[in-house]
Amino acid sequence: MIGKIKKGKSFGGCIRYVMGKDNAEIIGSDGVLLGNNCEIADSFNCQCLLNPKIKQPVGHIALSFKPEDKPVLSNEFMAKIAMEYMDLMGIRNTQFILVRHHHTDNPHCHLVYNRIGYDGKVISSQGDYKRNEIATKRLKDKYGLTYAEDKGKTNVAKLHDSERIKYEIHHAVKQALKRARTWKELVVGLALQGIKLEFVGRGGKMKTAGDIQGIRFTKDGLTFKGSQISREFSFAKLNAILGGNRQEIRQDLEVKKQNQAPSNRNRKEQEPSNTALVESNGLGLFSSFGEFVPEEQIPYDELLRKRKKKKKRKGLRFSFRHTAPCFSRPRRRSAKALGKSSQSSYKIQKTNLFPRKQRILQSE
Repeated sequence: MIGKIKKGKSFGGCIRYVMGKDNAEIIGSDGVLLGNNCEIADSFNCQCLLNPKIKQPVGHIALSFKPEDKPVLSNEFMAKIAMEYMDLMGIRNTQFILVRHHHTDNPHCHLVYNRIGYDGKVISSQGDYKRNEIATKRLKDKYGLTYAEDKGKTNVAKLHDSERIKYEIHHAVKQALKRARTWKELVVGLALQGIKLEFVGRGGKMKTAGDIQGIRFTKDGLTFKGSQISREFSFAKLNAILGGNRQEIRQDLEVKKQNQAPSNRNRKEQEPSNTALVESNGLGLFSSFGEFVPEEQIPYDELLRKRKKKKKRKGLRFSFRHTAPCFSRPRRRSAKALGKSSQSSYKIQKTNLFPRKQRILQSE
């Protein structure tokens, strides 16, 4: 029995996958409307509204068993094991469906659950890979289920690309360890088979051998951590097999630093010349060519200030030249109109000035 853990964003896609296989049947559920695929997905999505901040609410775990266990794995017994597995993993108080597939030799089921519980709280996924390992081992021991065989006996041709490459790397490392006595010999032995071995440092930085935190293998463009290939291939365990020789790793790091040092030195040497050229171009346009050097060079800050002022003046001149014709005519027209209106208003005021005096004069 093994468990493969995944998280996702879309319940719709996950439901279509688990329900889309031939003879797929739901053997357990809770809190979900069991209708068509859309209705099941909608049930999950409604509960997601309790905590919309969670970007990956989909929990998906495939529980796979060995063909030898098939005679005893009825739907009821498989559902019972899956429920106990959920309890050991801390998946409680939430929606789920349990779907069994029959299209492979290995009996297996898919657990799809909502990572947002009925109370709106998130079911933590911290340390779930370690808990998965402990839970499956405990259930295998409890019910006498078959343990997985050695990876060397697996039929690699039937696997997907990523799984196939994992098994190829596993086999290659096993073979290389039979001949290798040092890290260097292991790296060279794997390189001959098209596998690249790299050391991984803490926080992506690795200045000394003490900074090494793990290793990774790369083949055909796919990269895996050592522990993803096998628990035996972690840096600590391989380092113990190879005699814990960190001195060799330290020497390799020093050689890399020395190889990088000349390139850094060349960069530093080039930088002053570039800055000098910029400064010479800034102080005098032709000074770098030796044709003209002013007797009194202007300070750089003052020169920049003058250039800014000059640009500002040019900008003002340009804007006035291009905008003045647009506004000149309306302004003149408005001025004329304003002049006429002011004259007419002055005449009206003049006629209405001292009306009583005008009446007296007219009567006389």
